[in-house]
Amino acid sequence: MADQADVLLAEADDHFHDECGVFGIFGRQDAAAIVTLGLHALQHRGQEAAGIVSYDGNQFHVERHVGLIGDTFTKQTVLNRLKGTRAIGHTRYATTGGSGLRNVQPFFAELADGGLAIAHNGNITNAMTVQRRLQKDGSIFSSTSDTETILHLIATSKERDTNARFVDAVRQIEGAFSLVALTSKKMIGVRDPLGIRPLVLGDLDGAWILASETCALDIIGARFVRDLKPGEMVVVTTKGVESHFPFEAQKPRFCIFEYVYFARPDSIVEGRNVYDVRKRIGAELARENPVEADIVVPVPDSGTPAAIGFAQAANLPFELGIIRNHYVGRTFIQPTDSIRHMGVKLKHNANRRILEGKRVVLVDDSIVRGTTSQKIVQMVRDAGAREVHMRIASPPTRASCFYGVDTPETAKLLASRMSIEDMAEFIRVDSLGFLSLDGLYRAVGEEGRNEEQPQFCDACFSTQYPTRLVDHDGADNVRTLSLLASGGH
Repeated sequence: MADQADVLLAEADDHFHDECGVFGIFGRQDAAAIVTLGLHALQHRGQEAAGIVSYDGNQFHVERHVGLIGDTFTKQTVLNRLKGTRAIGHTRYATTGGSGLRNVQPFFAELADGGLAIAHNGNITNAMTVQRRLQKDGSIFSSTSDTETILHLIATSKERDTNARFVDAVRQIEGAFSLVALTSKKMIGVRDPLGIRPLVLGDLDGAWILASETCALDIIGARFVRDLKPGEMVVVTTKGVESHFPFEAQKPRFCIFEYVYFARPDSIVEGRNVYDVRKRIGAELARENPVEADIVVPVPDSGTPAAIGFAQAANLPFELGIIRNHYVGRTFIQPTDSIRHMGVKLKHNANRRILEGKRVVLVDDSIVRGTTSQKIVQMVRDAGAREVHMRIASPPTRASCFYGVDTPETAKLLASRMSIEDMAEFIRVDSLGFLSLDGLYRAVGEEGRNEEQPQFCDACFSTQYPTRLVDHDGADNVRTLSLLASGGH
């Protein structure tokens, strides 16, 4: 009998997980309460743990907990212990080896010129290399997080002021990073030169906000000011917001998978409404992969907007043939084989009256390992579907992500070792179709993909990484690098 932990990890590995969301506010009396609400809106970006650091004018206050925001940041915690007019917060997802409290952000340290808290979305692809160098020079790391590397680089910098030390630090790291930091005098936000991960600037009655997505501004009634530009550093003080560009300018490569899955549908990302993009993705998918069918059914919830777009373009009825249970925790214990095999029905249940006797098009956002797709398809067949055709609202996922997304190593990705025909046989569908890479680019408003200079980071589909993978080059440590990322976010 397979070990339960292995089975549960395999199930978790069959989905992509963005590894964090960040939020900060400067100049508001109820700062920690506002951060808590912002993190609620960003909960989809990480459900394992969360933390908030606030500053009250005299001292910093730190709260970090494993669990959901609503379960761990109560009125007692937020109002009584997190005092101050400025605060930053972080919500994260992690895998095996990375979910301990020592890896929960924001990280905080007392440096020579005062306290510094930092929170990070992304993944530093040269973190292990830099850590080894720092350790040889005497640095002692207390976590397995790549984010801690930034803290050490700031602490050991020879520059004279905080801004210069921050710049010195981020110029030594590579990969994807959207950072929010807090000192006794300022809040700092930085986006990597390629702008792979999102970061936005907002305003709430004169209080400045930094957040991963605009939906976090909506929940508190804040005004969206603008996206931080790739390579931009903003410094927020009582005098306002200063903008700096400490990196050499590069062609942006924003993560295209934010539009497919990670961002909330109600967010505006890089000027595009995510819900609208996902509907256009579904329409492109229908045009590229037509099929004779009776109904279009989303795999909830991530497949829903694309399924609406598919149904509209194909002139087919959209139906909720699968109902999702929103109240199932990720860590449900499955004590016996018989119960373990029912696992998929804990989250999804077939709507038999809708499916019976029908030719069904199932629309999902992606296929990772294929095991969950297999179970969903069988569930739909058991409910009486006459045919099951699966359509995927993204290209085949052929490579691991090293930019802040937890993915299995490449060898475990179904598309990296099977043809589409073999994948269709594996998940037992009558037909299987994926959106093309050009189709995905068209859906986000481009004419197509520029092969020589892609407009987005699409490495998980194309294997064309936009940065060096320093910790990976020359060694078989793909999973090690991925686990370091999950430890960090």
